[in-house]
Amino acid sequence: MNYTAIALLALFSLVACTTTDEIIIDQKGVNMTTYQQDLAECKSYAESVKTGEKTAVGAASGAVVGGLIGAITGGGSGAAKGAGVGAVGGGAKGASQGVETEVQVVKTCLRGRGYRVLN
Repeated sequence: MNYTAIALLALFSLVACTTTDEIIIDQKGVNMTTYQQDLAECKSYAESVKTGEKTAVGAASGAVVGGLIGAITGGGSGAAKGAGVGAVGGGAKGASQGVETEVQVVKTCLRGRGYRVLN
């Protein structure tokens, strides 16, 4: 299970780095050099979001809940399987929430600098 959690953390860290690149703005009248600088600064603010921690907390709480459900329904081996499934599901949910927050921070920052964010 430890390897699964580590792999999930690495995967979602990579995903978090690329999702803010999908932000679309209205480019009419925009100096793209200035925009790229503003975007970089806004992305640096988004790094304050603790996506890795949210992933880890989600994985841990999912493991506990999954383990309890597995223990109730399938005994000792069910607890281990349930914990594994819960860790993956909880980690994915935590990572997703972190990524969504990062994107929202970047969009809010860009809007605050006068850009029209289209998505």
